[in-house]
Amino acid sequence: MAGAGAAIPSVKLSGCEKAMPVMGMGTALFPPVGLEATKAAVLEAIKAGYRHFDTAFVYGTEQALGEAVVEAVRLSLVDSRDDLFITTKLWISFSEPSQIVPACKMSLQNLGLEYVDLYLIHYPVRLTEMMTKIPVPAEIVKHLDMKGAWEAMEECKNLGLTKAIGVSNFSCKMIQQLLSTAKILPALNQVEMNPLWQQKKLRDFCMEKGIHVTAYSPLGANNTMWGDNRIVENHVIADIAKARGKTIAQVALRWAYEQGVSLACKSFNKERMRENLQIFDWTLSDQDLEKISQLPQAKGMTLASILGPHDIVLEIDAEV
Repeated sequence: MAGAGAAIPSVKLSGCEKAMPVMGMGTALFPPVGLEATKAAVLEAIKAGYRHFDTAFVYGTEQALGEAVVEAVRLSLVDSRDDLFITTKLWISFSEPSQIVPACKMSLQNLGLEYVDLYLIHYPVRLTEMMTKIPVPAEIVKHLDMKGAWEAMEECKNLGLTKAIGVSNFSCKMIQQLLSTAKILPALNQVEMNPLWQQKKLRDFCMEKGIHVTAYSPLGANNTMWGDNRIVENHVIADIAKARGKTIAQVALRWAYEQGVSLACKSFNKERMRENLQIFDWTLSDQDLEKISQLPQAKGMTLASILGPHDIVLEIDAEV
């Protein structure tokens, strides 16, 4: 059961036998909290009812998540690793096609797992070197070889390294390009989405193509991958929350869920973890949804804030 609320629903992804719980726990924190604190947070999340965990090579949390999975099985919090849905992501320093299968194997080694349930291309861009400083030098930023990269992602799935493959931060145009040569359709597109960046065009496009959408930063983001207070300080959402007897975060998360997407929600606070799961046994009214639909829209997360305002990066940001 999901805390004091209803059980967490799951969604069937294209090409994936195991259903994915629609509420996932994100593990990207800045500054990093360290291996033991991350392990402890994952174990608390499992106790609270989470069964979907989202990590990435660049987060530096793959090892901690993997160790927490082993500990959860040892403590009989879950029967086996198969009870959990694990997502990780290909970092852009390894997105040359020949690097992708080895990068997936490296993530599995970090996690201590034989497979992940979902492997995503983190961003539609490639770096020719590892990131050692921010901003990165413009000369190491390259366009992604979409066809070659996706063929390598398909090989990851064919080898059994991952049960499903997908993308993150891809625009409609980028997905269309990928689909023009793909043998295996992307199961999912993980993108920034919240009441202040609602992504309706992209959501409609992905739905039409049979691609599920996961919302990251469902409680807001602002020019970093770590989030801000734009949602929790929004008076429209606050008024709805007060009238409904819910928290602002619960209203924002419920709104996203009612749009047909899943969520990667990031909190290492035990109480908020449980609150975030208590969104499945109530609904927003038509009036609530209408008020939220009228909120001014502003993208929070930009690739330029991570890599620097280079031409290729700005071109990607303009699309997504």
